[in-house]
This record gives sequence, C-alpha cells and structure tokens, in this order.
Amino acid sequence: MTIDSSASPLIFGGAPTPRAALPHLPPLALYIHIPWCVRKCPYCDFNSHAASPVLPEEEYVDALLADLEQDLPAAYGRELSSIFFGGGTPSLFSAQALGRLLEGVKQRIAFAADIEITLEANPGTFEQEKFTAYRALGINRLSIGIQSFQEDKLKALGRIHNGDEAVRAADMARRAGFDNFNLDLMHGLPDQSLEDALGDLRQAIAMQPTHLSWYQLTLEPNTVFWNQPPTLPEDDTLWDIQEAGQALLAEHGYAQYEVSAYAQPGRAARHNLNYWSFGDFIGIGAGAHGKLSHPDGRIVRTWKTRLPKDYLNPAKSFKAGEKALADDELPFEFLMNALRLTEGVEAQLYPERTGLPLESLAEGRREAEQSGLLQVEPSRLAATPRGQLFLNDLLQKFLS
Repeated sequence: MTIDSSASPLIFGGAPTPRAALPHLPPLALYIHIPWCVRKCPYCDFNSHAASPVLPEEEYVDALLADLEQDLPAAYGRELSSIFFGGGTPSLFSAQALGRLLEGVKQRIAFAADIEITLEANPGTFEQEKFTAYRALGINRLSIGIQSFQEDKLKALGRIHNGDEAVRAADMARRAGFDNFNLDLMHGLPDQSLEDALGDLRQAIAMQPTHLSWYQLTLEPNTVFWNQPPTLPEDDTLWDIQEAGQALLAEHGYAQYEVSAYAQPGRAARHNLNYWSFGDFIGIGAGAHGKLSHPDGRIVRTWKTRLPKDYLNPAKSFKAGEKALADDELPFEFLMNALRLTEGVEAQLYPERTGLPLESLAEGRREAEQSGLLQVEPSRLAATPRGQLFLNDLLQKFLS
C-alpha cells in the first residue's frame, strides 16, 4: 500500500496559514463498486471487467464487508446519508447477494432515516421479479444506463440492449415500485445529427424519469474508441445539440443543477450532490475511491486494489493507497467539483469543508472574476455560464 502524507502550509500575504480544525464533519456516503459487466463497452474507461458465467457473489460480498470494516474506525459515530452501487453493472448481482450486503452494512454503520440508496442498472439485465426484490431491500433509486434508443447508435457503443428494452426497463422500474429513477443518456455519438440527439432526448423525457444525466461522449485513453476513434459530430453540431437539448429539458421541467445533471424539483441526486460539495464518502470494492475528513482538519483520499482477482486475494490488502491532502491542493480539490454545480456553493462551505480561510482563494477568485469565469458574488462560489463552458480554464486560476 502506498501512503503519501505530504502536507504544506498554504501561504498568502507572506505568512503560512495553518489549517483549522473542522467545525463539523460533512455528510458521509458509501460508494460500493461492482466491477463486472456483460461486456466492456468501447468508450468505457471505468474499472469494469467482462463477467464469467458464474459471478463470485458470495466471495465478493464477504470481501466488501471486510473492506468496510477496515475503513470504519475513521468514520466512528457517523451515519450514512446515501449509498451508491456503481460499476460495472451492479444489476448483474442477485437480490439475495445485495440483500446480504446491505444488511451487513447496516449492522456496521447507522443509516440516516431518509437514506438514498441508488443502484446502477443496464436495461439488458432487467427482470421484473429481480427489480421488485431490489426495491423490497430498501434500494429506492435506480440509474438506468440507456445511452441511446437508436439501434445503430447502441450497436456503435457496444451496448447489450436495444431501444425496446430501454423503454421496457423504465416501465419495469415503475412497476417494481421505483418512483425515483435516473436515465443515463449520451450525445455527440458517432455520426449523430442534431435530430438524432433530440429524438433520444424526447424519448427519454416521454418516459418521465425524475432525473436525467445527459452528457457528451468523450474519447478516453485506454479505451477501444481512443485507439480506433469513430467519426464524431463536428463542433458546430455539438454546440447546436447542447443548446437545443438544454432548452428542451428546461421546457419539460428538468432544471440543470450540474454540468450534465437535470432533475425535476426536489429530485437532485443526493449522493452526487454530496460528492460535488466536497462531502465525505467511503469507497469499497475493487478500484473504489474514498475521501474522509477528520475533526483535526486532515482530509484523506483512499483507493482500493483495482483488479477483482487481486481484491479477492486474501493475501493482498484491500487498500492500495492513501493520501493526506496538502493545504495547497485543497482549493483545486474543493472547486473542481463545486464549480460544476450550476448554482455553485455558499462561500462559507469552503472553510467548513477544508479548514482554510476564504482568503486563501482571494488571488484566484479575483483573476477568475476579471476573466468573466466566476460570478462576482461575495457569498457564493459559482461559475458564470462562460465559466461552466470553460471549466478547465476556470480551475487553472486556482492551481498553486
């Protein structure tokens, strides 16, 4: 396991600024990574692996609970505000396995009374009985990976479902008792026209999800698409898709609250809001990442052993490494997610979550405001529309 405990005091105005103890700890979430899928999609750079005919469910659940046990001392006395099953394709796991896992988690750490529990699901793995059982376990939110409804686009993306299965998945979710679900949809797909993209979006809206994640396909290193790039739409078409799609979503009551997240009133994803607001989360499972704050002001990021076979090897450690964030890393770490939020965050959240004074942002804030990338509003930290469009340029202002 690698440990990086480097820390340097942030300096402004010629004097070191010590990090203060945190006035209170942020909300705590749990991320559970299920690394298997039916097959790896050519655009996917997540830690996912094609499943064998028989998944090691029991063995993996045992490992997840043991992994959690090792992280719990750093979260003693706290409760979970949300749980998120990500992957991979978590819906490959049986309800029996997920039930044993959730029960084991609940025996080890308290759940908030209104806990949000989200499961990522692939339409090609939907079975009515299984999803009814998921709902009975207390899973109360689904995130369904649609990506597109058009057969040629789904084939190009390597998806295992077709358009009809995508539509049926939302219907099954509703009949299983899920009144809160997200549809994951992509645009900027190979050879996609403006009308293609809007057609997908109209179909998704017609299914009346409470939440839509609508984001542009990007080519990531270490993927098939990176090595064999498909023909993607021109920049002008991508711009037209973005503008027309945002208008269509707003027209149907989906408010944009993050770069690629749109929700009906009161239906923003609590788990993701916690992440974007520099909240805490325990990460368990192969390749999972975590971030935990300590009352003395230390903020530690962790990451777990990546390959499933190594994660399941009792001779190896679950934790691959950890790093205590240095003071001069915190401005960027905090803002890289907070500024993705359309409304940003209250400025006071920065000292509450980092232990550093707002003055530590003064120089970058001034430059960003003068560049028209950051709103001139003392009580908030929020990007302008231009700042959200050029988010990397905005964040560069806060790199030490």
